[in-house]
Amino acid sequence: MDILTPEQRQRCMASISGKNTKPELIVRKLLYSLGYRYRLHYANLPGKPDLVFPGKRKVIFIHGCFWHRHDCRKGKSMPSKNFEFWQKKLADNASRDNRNIRELKKLGWEVLVIWECEIKDIEMLTINLHSYLQAK
Repeated sequence: MDILTPEQRQRCMASISGKNTKPELIVRKLLYSLGYRYRLHYANLPGKPDLVFPGKRKVIFIHGCFWHRHDCRKGKSMPSKNFEFWQKKLADNASRDNRNIRELKKLGWEVLVIWECEIKDIEMLTINLHSYLQAK
């Protein structure tokens, strides 16, 4: 049972931001400390990637496991209340992500998706980011 009233729940859900999330800020700070410069939320590309490296034609999406349906524990969870709504909403998110990635690749961009759960291992994240951005 939800401890919030429907009005409180609506305000809470409306306040969830798609930009400048904690995982995104961690990745941005890490990349900046490694000397990489990037553009944020470039609206001229499909899906408005979180980080864009125009000269390298590479983009990075930083996805929350729940919202974008990662195959980890958090990504597999599903709210029990209003199940049909959430099932459709989350499936639509994943479908839109796949479509945006396909469109970016058609346009000649390389795409990296970083999942929220992967950010916990900063050492591995650093290695993966560096190798992704250094590869030609």
